[in-house]
Amino acid sequence: MLTWGFILIAMVLSAAAGTVMLGRRRWQRETAARRTMMRAACFPSSVATYDRREIEALPPPVKRYFEAALQDGQAMVASVRFAQQGQFRQDEKKDTWQPFRATQLATMHPPGFDWDARIRMAPGLDVWVRDAYALGVGSLRASLLGVLTVADLHDTAASARGELMRYLAEAAWYPTALLPSQGVLWEGIDEASARATLGDGTTTVTLEFRFGTDGLIASVWAESRPRSETEAAPWLCRISCYEQRGGMRVPALGEVEWELPSGPAPYFRGRMTDIDYEFATR
Repeated sequence: MLTWGFILIAMVLSAAAGTVMLGRRRWQRETAARRTMMRAACFPSSVATYDRREIEALPPPVKRYFEAALQDGQAMVASVRFAQQGQFRQDEKKDTWQPFRATQLATMHPPGFDWDARIRMAPGLDVWVRDAYALGVGSLRASLLGVLTVADLHDTAASARGELMRYLAEAAWYPTALLPSQGVLWEGIDEASARATLGDGTTTVTLEFRFGTDGLIASVWAESRPRSETEAAPWLCRISCYEQRGGMRVPALGEVEWELPSGPAPYFRGRMTDIDYEFATR
């Protein structure tokens, strides 16, 4: 009986391992297919390099930002791949943070990103998350080990708006995408902040960029970002620890939170561990 019991356990474990392996392969294929689709849809920027004359009429804090982040003649970013690691907080009622690792592809024309993350819930137990904006469609999918889907939001006006906001907020990592020639409209607020508006198809979003004394972006704020199809709230992204990458000054650290009536609800702390740019060609 003991021998048969061990055999049965081994069969169950083998079947479970096989299911997880199939789920991993399917997830990886989906990620590869989405990123291939995004790259295939890319078209060249009408402007290949940055000319500082482009920023002369911009609000003062925005002009100072580009002067601090870019050098004249900088090639426009066409796409960027980066790796992240950090902590993610899933339950707003608990101060419990789980470690995560992620990779991301972002494209500039058209604007889009694909974030593929593994969040460690317990030893050997990861939630796989894909957060994306591609060809005008916003989506969020979460799956236990790539097998059991626990969340799946796709192709709604709210998801498109929320994900395009994320893309615009993260443009500090691909700063040429914030230039007027790349489709961003700037409106001054005061000496330390300005609004940026970006449209893509039927979706248009506006965020408030706040700049530090060094001229660089310190935080990005949304008055109302969708949390679900029926709920929205103020949203804040803090960025810091700028480094020289690809000839540009970009942040290494990011922290994100919802600003709820009950108080701040932080949920993301991440560090860029690797960045690889592809630039527009002349």
